[in-house]
Amino acid sequence: MTVATTVKTEYEAIIGLETHCQLSTNTKIFSSSSTAFGGEPNTNIDPVCMGLPGVLPVLNAKVLEYAVKAGLALNCQIARYSKFDRKQYFYPDLPKNYQISQYDLPIAEHGWIEIELVDDAGNSTRKRIGITRLHMEEDAGKLVHAGSDRISGSTYSLVDYNRAGVPLVEIVSEPDLRSGQEAAEYAQELRRIVRYLGVSDGNMQEGSLRCDVNISVRPVGREAFGTKVEIKNMNSFSAIQKAIDYEIERQIAANEAGEKIVQETRLWEEGTQRTISMRIKEGSSDYRYFPEPDLAPIEVTDQELEHWLSELPELPAQKRHRYEGELGLSPYDTRVLTEDHPVSEYFESAIAAGANPKAAANWITQDIAAYLNKQKLGITEIALTPTNLADVITRIETGKISNAQAKEKLSDLLSGVSPEKAFAGQELITDPAILEPIVDEAIASNPKELEKYRNGNTNLKGFFVGQVLKKTGKRADPKLTNELVEKKLNA
Repeated sequence: MTVATTVKTEYEAIIGLETHCQLSTNTKIFSSSSTAFGGEPNTNIDPVCMGLPGVLPVLNAKVLEYAVKAGLALNCQIARYSKFDRKQYFYPDLPKNYQISQYDLPIAEHGWIEIELVDDAGNSTRKRIGITRLHMEEDAGKLVHAGSDRISGSTYSLVDYNRAGVPLVEIVSEPDLRSGQEAAEYAQELRRIVRYLGVSDGNMQEGSLRCDVNISVRPVGREAFGTKVEIKNMNSFSAIQKAIDYEIERQIAANEAGEKIVQETRLWEEGTQRTISMRIKEGSSDYRYFPEPDLAPIEVTDQELEHWLSELPELPAQKRHRYEGELGLSPYDTRVLTEDHPVSEYFESAIAAGANPKAAANWITQDIAAYLNKQKLGITEIALTPTNLADVITRIETGKISNAQAKEKLSDLLSGVSPEKAFAGQELITDPAILEPIVDEAIASNPKELEKYRNGNTNLKGFFVGQVLKKTGKRADPKLTNELVEKKLNA
């Protein structure tokens, strides 16, 4: 008798991200209103962003510069000729009922970024994620629904047009991502890049960086994609990962049950940790794009492109490669050090002042990072300068002070006390002639512990070392003290 066996289908996820990034210009994309966040509702507005009759938009030159720099940093091909289009958008948060965006001729296309995943063991895996396009557009206003977080269930809605007309770049990835972890890392790398460039603060809580996820699943080995679902309303990298992981399981379960996946837009509910249906997904035909008649086409000259390219800083992935290859740092260290541009600048300034790279990395990623997290500060807000950190590290490595002494004085150093003052009169005793009598005294004054040691309890060596450190106010050189104590105990 033959028993039939059921082979479980293996699925893979196909994931792409559409990321809207607000540019850090002082004024809006087509008008002179302020882009400052947090103002009173409907105060940073003007006739252009309100779409009043008879007004004409004028492109903010800084927006073009920032968009091109972002495109270059994403290894994109920059279009020498591009244009703006009207995207029909009948919704209360854009008062003129269309959005000025770019459609068939975006400013940048065909790029890529590298993401790096580090596992719990500290091993890193690198992967290139393709960038389909980057284009410029204006942001919409913000709707607030009373009594609910969306229109359904609300009693009334209010609209704040301060955000209308704030410049955006939309970055569309290729469907190269395969997990929630990869997608979250991709979004974080985008944020690192725009922050390094200085074109955006990338603050997800304030809406400066917003990610929409397109996701489908298919049986492993099948070339055709499954039905795509979009997920919105994710305001953190952890939410991106959790929403994707949930949606993958939901779609696999639906496929296994023979249910049809509907192309739709879904929302991530943080409270219930699930996605819920919002609306049937629109296609590009629903927006009825046509060329924006009030704006001239954009031409980027060779001189502009060369100038903007020359202003690009060393980017996070480049720094990670250099720190690993030239400085011998671990993937974990390089990741922490390059997360924020000010941290990497602090690290490099400490090295330039003579600090050992590994020692500087350890201080910055461990002791200093712990202090910053506890105090909720940035590294530019501490009084310990990179030069003074290098001084401390040099004192440790030349045997003038111990690592323990430096850690004891860390709070003083962070508050601005100079190494000279912090360690005045604290230099290590490195002369054996001075230490030997102190070691002899420590052993002689503890006969019971000496007897236990010589009866096999060798762990008591640390006790005698501690006695010597206590008698010298922790000024005894730890290495020399260990050697002398061991020699005397085994004599």
